Amino acid sequence: QVPLVESGGGLVQAGGSLRLSCAASGRTSSSNVMAWFRQAPGKEREFVAAISWSGGNALYADSVKGRFTISRDNAKNLVYLQMNSLKPEDTAVYYCAARASSVLFTTGRQYPYWGQGTQVTVSS
Repeated sequence: QVPLVESGGGLVQAGGSLRLSCAASGRTSSSNVMAWFRQAPGKEREFVAAISWSGGNALYADSVKGRFTISRDNAKNLVYLQMNSLKPEDTAVYYCAARASSVLFTTGRQYPYWGQGTQVTVSS
């Protein structure tokens, strides 16, 4: 198991910024892919971003491209999601996920490890 704990969520006005953090405990392999997903009320969970172990490869959902940035600090076992220019439609519970593979997937079922989520609310 790779327990994941998210933090950094909160309430922010439209146009504002938040930085989410995901702390991974336990040993992670050198090929761990980390990702962020989100789920808004009444909607299905959706992919937000994913990053390779080295940080050299990243994928973003079209809806957040240019506004969100995923990054990681392997020495601290942390993954970040910097969210800028937030919109009310970004309101959701944001989840951190991990998989022991070098392939970046955008589907949640490919990630066996999940955090409990952190709420992000963007007011208009």
